[in-house]
Amino acid sequence: MTLALHGIAVSRGIAVSRALVWDTAMRDIPRNRIDKKSVRFEKKRFDLAVKRVTEELTDIRGQLTQDSPAEFDALLNLHSLILQDPILCEAPKELIASKMINAEWALVEQMEVLLEQFAAIEDDYFRERNADVRQVVERVLKALRGHATALPLPPEDDNEDPWLIVAHDISPADMVQLKGRRVGAFVTEMGGATSHTAIVARSLGIPAVVGVPRALEFVHNGDLVVVDGKVGAVFLDPTPSVIDEYQRKQAILALSRQRLKRLINTEAKTQCGRRIQLMANIELPDDVERVVESNADGVGLFRSEFLFMNRKDWPSEDEQFEAYRKVIKAMKGKPVVVRTLDLGADKTLQVDGGSGGPPASSTSALGLRSIRFSLAEPAIFLTQIRAVLRAAKYGPVKILLPMLTNLRETRQAMAYIDLAREQLLERRIQATQEVSIGGMIEVPAAALSLPHFLKYLDYVSIGTNDLIQYTLAVDRVDHQVAHLYDPLHPAVLRLVHEIISSAHKGGVEVSVCGEMAGDIRLTRLLLGMGLTQYSMHPSQLLDVKELLMKTDFEVTQKLVKRITRGFEVDKIQALMDQLNED
Repeated sequence: MTLALHGIAVSRGIAVSRALVWDTAMRDIPRNRIDKKSVRFEKKRFDLAVKRVTEELTDIRGQLTQDSPAEFDALLNLHSLILQDPILCEAPKELIASKMINAEWALVEQMEVLLEQFAAIEDDYFRERNADVRQVVERVLKALRGHATALPLPPEDDNEDPWLIVAHDISPADMVQLKGRRVGAFVTEMGGATSHTAIVARSLGIPAVVGVPRALEFVHNGDLVVVDGKVGAVFLDPTPSVIDEYQRKQAILALSRQRLKRLINTEAKTQCGRRIQLMANIELPDDVERVVESNADGVGLFRSEFLFMNRKDWPSEDEQFEAYRKVIKAMKGKPVVVRTLDLGADKTLQVDGGSGGPPASSTSALGLRSIRFSLAEPAIFLTQIRAVLRAAKYGPVKILLPMLTNLRETRQAMAYIDLAREQLLERRIQATQEVSIGGMIEVPAAALSLPHFLKYLDYVSIGTNDLIQYTLAVDRVDHQVAHLYDPLHPAVLRLVHEIISSAHKGGVEVSVCGEMAGDIRLTRLLLGMGLTQYSMHPSQLLDVKELLMKTDFEVTQKLVKRITRGFEVDKIQALMDQLNED
């Protein structure tokens, strides 16, 4: 009989594949008392395991290629930093000697100490790092127990059927090892809509369901499994009728994707002729190739901080200029929105400022990050602005300031942009002096004060990921509360609607560049709120375009008004179902 497991749907698609199970070393951890003679041996065994994992993480980072998702290197660096924390690399040896216990036991005890410290801090960043700490400890435990830390991988042969990876969680290091392998889908016990697995699965177009309780208890190597990435369902021991049904859906989906390619050169217009701009998000200059292939209306979000990551020095003005120019020239007259440094929280640097050098951005989601970091380090900020202004002579460019919270920092940022213009004039360097300046609206403070910000900004872009997280006080990657991360929460709907309405009243352009923009379940909702500019991952553009072309704006607007006035979740969902009926 078919058994159905349910989790969080994070990457659409269907897979009918054999399972490749990545078991966890956290199970059945040996807890043994030792004698004094064994203390030295256990300490040495622990040191060797830590050394082995450190070398492996370094080797894996060395395997990264130019087309690897930009997050990989940053996350691998984070794991290396976690491994160097004295709580994990030194304190276990003290426990081995003081409590006379084996290395595995000591390591797990210290892991719990570190996790408790994170939990006690009211900070999103530290709560998000629970999964990273567990992944690092997992690798050390495997090394201690003599197990291979490298996981069994699917074959590289294109003739082989794709495998379905089932795991407790998938770390960035594991993801790197999967590059070039035949993977049909991901199923994990941990994770949420914006976990590492979810982000990479979406970027690769692979079906994924995360937050599936007890998946490892029910799935075994070689089991035939069906994954429905649209509804978040995982079917074990499927009957022939279930297999036939999903294979039919697979074939229909494949034909649909082929059909969508015909829309590449078609304008995105609603049934009533309303023109919608569909733009793309990128992280590195080479990403622009996919934007051009998708025929997007421009780059709606160039996450410039990725130019600063994966290196031990700060990129020069000329380096940045060349990177921006490459993207601008590739877009051939279509607009490019460059977001200034959005460092901090989980986007950390390897740069070592040294004596007198600039400090690292804060690892706290509520600390010195984003625009705060740029204003605290004007030399770095001015260098970036000069590079953007120089590149702007090759095509239309807009500057986007991240995480604005008050007018004082907005005015200060504007003053630095004016200063960068003056510096270029003094140096007699050719540059475009006038570029549009916009702000990211991603914290409730900015959303509620928007009319005042509009006096200074030429446009605004809504960062829905952080806006939802900060509004609902929900850690978006914690599987225990991930179900509370809800873009349809009445408070979120009202905030997004008010931002769009306020921008229109102020005669200012508004876009959405967070995950909501590329989620076709929310496409009509945003349209009904009056949104006419979406920015998303290039792989999502055609799906959104097709839906918009089948949508009547006026009918949608009437339904959305009812949705944004509602407070009862069930009624909102019923209206959403009605909204998305074809």
